[in-house]
Amino acid sequence: MARHDVKLWSALRPHAQGMDTVSIEANTIRELFTRLEASYPGMAPLITQGIAVSVNGTLYRDSWDTKLPDGAEVFLLPRIQGG
Repeated sequence: MARHDVKLWSALRPHAQGMDTVSIEANTIRELFTRLEASYPGMAPLITQGIAVSVNGTLYRDSWDTKLPDGAEVFLLPRIQGG
């Protein structure tokens, strides 16, 4: 299982002891969310409300079974609703 440094947007940081980056082992985006919620329970409501994930510059909003490549650059972002 690959370890990823995950960059957090500002609303998530208080739930990760103020860190802007956390290191998580995960193979897919869904597994990343599960492990984040287990390690940082305060993030769970924000993840449930909606979140976007940027992996190597590609934005994912619902494709949670997407595999995370080794060494991927991962950013968690607030999900912005279109209209």
